This record gives sequence, structure tokens and C-alpha cells, in this order.
Amino acid sequence: MGIHQLHDEQDLNTETNAEWMERRKNAVPKGVGHACPIFAERAENSEVWDIEGTRYIDFAGGIAVMNTGHVHPKITAAAQKQTELFSHTAFQVMPYKPYIELAERLNELAPGPSEKKTVFFTSGAEAVENSIKIARSYTGRTGVITFVGGYHGRSMLTLAMTGKVDPYKRDFGPFPGNIYHVPFPMEAHNVTTQDSLEAIHNIFKADIAAEHVAAIVLEPVQGEGGFYQAPAELMTALRELCDEHGILLIADEVQSGFGRTGKLYAMEHYDVEADMITTAKSLASGYPLSGVIGKAEIMDSPNPGGLGGTYGGNPVACAAALAVIDVIEEENLLERSTVLGKMIVDHVNNIKAKKEIKIIGDVRTLGAMTAFELLDHEGNPSPDLAKAMTTKALEKNLILLSCGTFGNTIRILVPLTVSDEILNEGLAIIEEIILELN
Repeated sequence: MGIHQLHDEQDLNTETNAEWMERRKNAVPKGVGHACPIFAERAENSEVWDIEGTRYIDFAGGIAVMNTGHVHPKITAAAQKQTELFSHTAFQVMPYKPYIELAERLNELAPGPSEKKTVFFTSGAEAVENSIKIARSYTGRTGVITFVGGYHGRSMLTLAMTGKVDPYKRDFGPFPGNIYHVPFPMEAHNVTTQDSLEAIHNIFKADIAAEHVAAIVLEPVQGEGGFYQAPAELMTALRELCDEHGILLIADEVQSGFGRTGKLYAMEHYDVEADMITTAKSLASGYPLSGVIGKAEIMDSPNPGGLGGTYGGNPVACAAALAVIDVIEEENLLERSTVLGKMIVDHVNNIKAKKEIKIIGDVRTLGAMTAFELLDHEGNPSPDLAKAMTTKALEKNLILLSCGTFGNTIRILVPLTVSDEILNEGLAIIEEIILELN
């Protein structure tokens, strides 16, 4: 039997999620986790249908990738048009216009007055790792300071930078050295900005001299860490600290960027300019693309050949990203993000205000980067309730994700293009589940 015949027969005979899960178990390592035991067949804007024809409301957005919605016609058309021309040459072999055009637009849109340059890669981890390469090249130093709860990727260097062991780092060490973690401010858990700053100064005393630190890296709003926003006083103090000691400030905006917080970049909420910004996820609406945008002098530090990658800045992905920027501007998605965030937070706070509700803790948002914590009846973080909630949500045809240092945070990453009707349908399911779990 030929391989094509076998493939066709398998497609004809395997039509349920359970059967495909069995094939997945036999073909794919268990180390690749999944939140939902269902297989996508098609999607449109904020809705997804599985291979059995069941419709789901998508409050996950492919983990903050679909800010402009699934299969947006303008983005799809741009990618298709580029595919018909060519899909790859490798930018380092034969460059092409979409890469330059996208870099120009990102340089123009990046916050801060400094002249910018941009380099493209494929994944968020690649972008973060290359930002460290650039920082080390520019400063001649090696040390990197990051934050507890921060997530920066799955490569060995970005795993070392990530401030959470389970599930990302377990059994994968040893990790690259000269990486140091400090607490991230979390008002709901009594961690202050002063705690963070004192921890940095303690690192300078006990572990590495300030003059040997290349970069301080943080997410302006932590993603996997629980959607905690860096306080303005922290960002200001970090900028002053970096300027004092010649350290670069890098904002990891892989999850918070491209409209999720009501600005194109979360750094626009601060009166502070980062030296570099990393971007990915919703940059290209699901086409693999990431980038580092930084001050031109810093970005020019590595020698020719020091940066790049076979697929970095793929032309199809760059074409899609150019269309993403157009869609964000034409459909006023930054303003829509702020509106959505208020709608979500108001709804959750209205549930929380009911006398019988005991399990909702802190509710927070920046734009539509929205989350709330679940607590047991003693007021402790409850990852069990979070797990129960995401499970029940799937049973009720809502795709919902948890996160957080304590595993008890429910995050909402619905596409910014969602209609009020579908948003309210999803929020009603959340309310129903909270009442069941309470």
C-alpha cells in the first residue's frame, strides 16, 4: 500500500476527536501539551469549529496570536498574493521588499524618539534570544536580569531567563549562566516595586557587579506569569538604573504587543523608552514571524552575519504582518481593545459583587489583556478551580486558558475583532461556570 493511499484511507476512516487523539498519542511526544482534546477544522474571526462540526467561542486566540481574528480576509489575501510570487529565498541570500517595508513601518511605529532598526526571526524565543545577543555585543557584558513569573521562551537561553520551573524548565538543565531573577511586583500578593528594586541591588552586591550586566528584561505585562502589569514607578526606576550603570532595558512584548493592551505596544503606557522591544504572536496573525526593534546604534552592533536565520522574516509572513498593521489602523482595533477590556472587567466585577460569590480574587486588565484570579474559600490561590473552570468551559463550547505563578489565573485573549454578541455569549458561559464552582 502506498503512503498516499494510506493517508487517504486514514482521512476517510478517522473523523472523531477521540480517534485523532489516539493518533496524536502514537505519533507526537507527550511533552507537547495541549489545552483542548479537540482538533480544529476551520475558524472565522472569534469562532472555531472542530472536526466533528462542533462550534466553539475562542477566548484564547492561539495564545494571543489572533488579535485580528481568524482568517481575516485582508490578511489572508496579502499572504496568498505573496505566496503566488515566492515563499522563500532566505533574506541573507536574496533580500525582498516585504521585509524592508515591514521593518520601516515597525521602526516608525515603535515608541520613543530614538532612531530605530528592526531584524526579523521566526519565533518569540528567537527574538528574545537575539535581543540578548545584541545586548551582549553592544555592551561587551554577559549578565542578564529577569523577573520571577516571566516567560521568555523554550530555547535553553530563554528557559534560563524564564522565571517559572513547571512545566517549562523541569528536567532540562543545566541552563546557561549569568541569568538572575528578581521578584515581579504583584500588589495582590504583597510584592512591591521596592521589593523588586532591592532584589536587584542585592544581586549587584552578592552575585554580579552592575558593570557586568548587559540587560534587564521584563514583560510590561506578564503573560504566562498572570497578566500582572509592571507599575509605572518600576519602569521609571529601571530606566534610571539602566542609564546609571550602562545596562540595556529590553521589553519582551511577545504577548502584550500588537494591540492587546489598547496600544500597539504596552510600553506606550509608560513615559519610558526601552532600548529594544521583542515582538511576535499577533504581529503576523498566525504566520510564524518575530522581531527585535531597537535603537539603531544598538541594533548595528553585531557584525554582518551575526544575526539572521534561514526562515527569519519569511516573505509570506512579512506580507501578512503588513496587512495586520493596516487592519489594526483601519478597524480602530486599539480603541476596540480598550472597550473590550472594560466590557470584560465590568462583567466579571458584577459577578464578583454578588454576595454568594467567594472564589473571584483580583480582577485586572490593560486594554483587552484581561485576567482574574480564582481563590478557595480560605482566600488562597486555587489552581484546582482554574483547571476545573477551563475544563467546564470546553464542555460548554468556550476555549479558555489559565496561567499565573500560582496557576490560579483565568486569562481572556479573545480576538479584538470579536462582536459584542459573541463576547457576551462567552462571558455568560464564564458566569455560569463561576456560579457552579462557587
